[in-house]
Amino acid sequence: MSSPRHHRFGFWAIAFAYATVMALSAVPSPLYPIYQRTDGFSTFTVTLVYAAYAIGVAASLFLAGHLSDRHGRRRVLAPALGLAAVSAAVFLLFPQLPGLFAGRVLNGLAVGVVTSTATVWLAELHPAPRRAQLVAAAANLGGIGAGPLVAGFLAQYVAHPLHVPFAIFLGLTLVALVLVLLVPETREAPVPRPPYRTQRVSVPPAARSTFLAAAAAAFLGFAALGMFSGLAGTLLAGTLGYSSRALAGTTIFIVFGAGVALQLATPGWPPRRNLAVGMTTVVAGLAVVVLAVWLPRPDLGLFIAGGALTGAGGGAMFKGALATVAAIAAPERRAEALAGFFLAGYVGLSIPVIALGVALQELSAKATLLGFAAIVAAGIAAASRPLLGRAHPARLALNVN
Repeated sequence: MSSPRHHRFGFWAIAFAYATVMALSAVPSPLYPIYQRTDGFSTFTVTLVYAAYAIGVAASLFLAGHLSDRHGRRRVLAPALGLAAVSAAVFLLFPQLPGLFAGRVLNGLAVGVVTSTATVWLAELHPAPRRAQLVAAAANLGGIGAGPLVAGFLAQYVAHPLHVPFAIFLGLTLVALVLVLLVPETREAPVPRPPYRTQRVSVPPAARSTFLAAAAAAFLGFAALGMFSGLAGTLLAGTLGYSSRALAGTTIFIVFGAGVALQLATPGWPPRRNLAVGMTTVVAGLAVVVLAVWLPRPDLGLFIAGGALTGAGGGAMFKGALATVAAIAAPERRAEALAGFFLAGYVGLSIPVIALGVALQELSAKATLLGFAAIVAAGIAAASRPLLGRAHPARLALNVN
């Protein structure tokens, strides 16, 4: 039997691996203008690269996100980390457009498995459910924020900006892989092993509407965050007139870092409060962003402040929705439910950015952001009713630690 000390080591090892893979997934964000200048492709091509990532994530969650329930956590997470390392190597060795497409697909495949598996493994390694959920959310959003920050500063101040960031994260991913191999297994594979099947979302029938609303909240919160992750550099350079890669990376870090900071500052908040505050703050943040670009002279400070509000709200929405899904899922089906939840979230992080990129080909940045903010606000209003309108079993369960 593993000791509590071994479990503590394993908990932080999985958190490190989770954050590392998420950071790697966001490293290209401030680098896209360099890729565009090198290969001469358009902003629309950047959205196609995002589509490649979205396809990888969706395929991974659908085909493999639930497999750790049947084969054990380590047997699934370790190969996913290996695949993430391969994606970093592809970015490193092939810094042209084909390599960018291939690296994003491989990275998406790794992310889909890591998010669902690492989240449930963290919950099994720590005796306090809320702490595990907090660390999982922080590793997810914090990683996505840290990757662009590191890549942006490296792109601004060191040579070989399309190589050095990926070399660093390749090394970190390999370290994470070694650590994961030392983590105690918390779910042994059943004997005999059940036959393979594709992903199925498994939640109690009475809680299905709650699950769908929580998945919609994840989609909308991540859509708001994805707007910054995918297009911050383009908006800063094209609309506000700031072309610094370090500024682009810092802006993305502030957005996602605000989401982590709010979660760390409110560890005892129940899911309903997280969802209510998060939904309100996302709408307010997007309104400030729209105001920043619609002013006669676009305002960088307001843009970043709106991004911070949006990030804080998105983080709170993610935390509240994640806790809701974890509560309504049966323990033996938790990875399946989380895979479905993350599928909604990461589709939200990618697909709306593609739509934004397409819209920017025909409309001004001002009109595009206004329409995007209005759609997200309307979606949040629709999702708020089943999550906040009345008491439900998931909420009651989650108010007890």
